[in-house]
Amino acid sequence: MRRVVVESVWRLRSAFRHRNYNQWRGFVRRPKCLVDNNNGCDYYRIPVIGEIDRFVCSSFTVSRALSTDAAAKVTIGDVNRAGPLVEYERRIAAGELLDGDACQLGTLRELQRMYDEIVEKADVCQLDRYASSQKSTRNRWFWSRFIPQSSYAPVKGLYLYGGVGTGKTMLMDLFFDQLPSDWRKKRIHFHDFMLNVHSRLQKHKGVADPLEVVAGEISDESILLCVDEFMVTDVADALILNRLFGHLFSSGVILVATSNRAPDNLYEGGLLRDLFLPFISTLKERCITHQIGSAVDYRKLTSAEQGFYFIGKDLSGLLNQKFQELIGDHKAGPQEVEVVMGRTLQVPLGANGCAYFKFEELCERPLGAADYFGLFKRFHTLALEGVPILGLDSRTSAYRFVTLVDVMYENRARLLCSAEGSPLELFKRIVTISEAQHEAPRTSSRSRRNDDLDLCVDNELGFAKDRTISRLTEMNSKEYLEQHAAAIAE
Repeated sequence: MRRVVVESVWRLRSAFRHRNYNQWRGFVRRPKCLVDNNNGCDYYRIPVIGEIDRFVCSSFTVSRALSTDAAAKVTIGDVNRAGPLVEYERRIAAGELLDGDACQLGTLRELQRMYDEIVEKADVCQLDRYASSQKSTRNRWFWSRFIPQSSYAPVKGLYLYGGVGTGKTMLMDLFFDQLPSDWRKKRIHFHDFMLNVHSRLQKHKGVADPLEVVAGEISDESILLCVDEFMVTDVADALILNRLFGHLFSSGVILVATSNRAPDNLYEGGLLRDLFLPFISTLKERCITHQIGSAVDYRKLTSAEQGFYFIGKDLSGLLNQKFQELIGDHKAGPQEVEVVMGRTLQVPLGANGCAYFKFEELCERPLGAADYFGLFKRFHTLALEGVPILGLDSRTSAYRFVTLVDVMYENRARLLCSAEGSPLELFKRIVTISEAQHEAPRTSSRSRRNDDLDLCVDNELGFAKDRTISRLTEMNSKEYLEQHAAAIAE
C-alpha cells in the first residue's frame, strides 16, 4: 500500500504529476473543515466539484474503500497455481475437453504468460473495480482538458487469429473466466461491441469529441476488454476504430481479441481502406499477434443430430409442424421486439421463446446485427424457413445470413431450419479471389460472372463462410442441442 501525507491542497498537484491523480482528481483549493478526530488523526472534509465529498486525514494510508471476496481475489503467490493453462489441463484430465493439439497448447502458453503478467501488475493496471476511481465520465473529460490523462497499460494485449473451429473463442473464454469477477473486465462479441459504441455516440451527440467520451466510459467500466470475432466489414466501423482504440489504449485498456483474419488482412478490399490502415499499426503496436495454425475444426468432431436441419424445397409444412411441437400448448402470434434507439423488429410468429421467420423476412430486408441481437435477447429458438443456395445475386443476403448465424451462436440459440442444401452446399458458389482463379479464371474479379457457376467472388464473405459452415454444423450437433436443452431447463 502507498503512504500519502496531505500537507496542503496545493500538494495535490504533485500527486497529479506522479500519476496518483486517480486518488485525488476532483479536489480543488477550498477551505478544509475539521469533522472528526479518531485514533490521533484529524479528519477533514474537502468540498469537491461534481463528486461526493471525500474524507481525508492529515496523515493516513490509502487502501481499498471496499473489501472484496477473498475467494475471487488472485494474489501474486497464486500465479503458478491458477490460470488458463492450469484449468485447461484440469478439464482434459476430467474428460470435459478433447485433448488439444500443439497449436492450442502454444496459444494457451501465450494466454498463461499474459495471465501471469496481468495478475502481477493488476494494481498498476487498476483492474480492481472497487479500488478504481468512481468518478463520472463527463467529470473525467472535464479534468482531462487541464491534466494529461494518457496512461498506456504496462501489459500488452493479445490478438489471436486462425482458421474456423480451432478453439479461439474457447481459449479466450478460458482465460477470461480465470480472472477475478470483481475486476474491470468485459467479454463481448465484436458486433455487439460496435453496436454499443454507436449507441453511446448517439447519446453524446453534440460533444466536441464524442469518441473520447465514449472511450472514457468504456475504460471506466472495463480495463480488460475481450472481443470475440474481430471482423470489420462496415465502413462506418472502419472509419472510427483507429481513434476509438487510440483513446482506449491511452486510457490503459488491454485488448484480447480473436479473429479469422490476420491484422494485415482486416477490412481487405474495403471502401476507404487507406483510412483504416493506421488502426492496423495501432493494433500491432499495442497487442502481441499470435496465430493458431491448427487445421482441425473441432466443431465438426461433434455428434450429428437429426431432426432440426431439413434439406429440400417446399418444406414449410414440416417446419411448421416441428415449430408447433416446440411451443406446445402456447399460441403463436405476431410479436414486436425492441432493438436499439427506439427501433423495433416485427416477429411474424412467436411463442414460448420460439420465433418463426421466412428467410427473406430476416435476410432480404435491411436488417443487421442490432436487429438480430434484439431478437435473441427475447427468443432462444429460431425457425428459419427456406434458406436458398447463396450466390452472386444473393450476396447481400449472404452477408446478413452470416451475421445472423454469428449472433445466434454468440447467444447459444437453437436453429430449426429448412434449406435447399447442407451448410457446405449453401455456400458453394461463394469464393475468394484465389479460389475463383483456381476454379474459373474468368471470374477472378467481382465485375465478371460465370453464368454456369454463378460465382460470387468476395474475399471477406469467402473467409466468413467457413466460420458459418462450421457453426451451423455444431449448432445441429447432439452436444450443442443438449447444452441448449439444459440451459432452457434451468
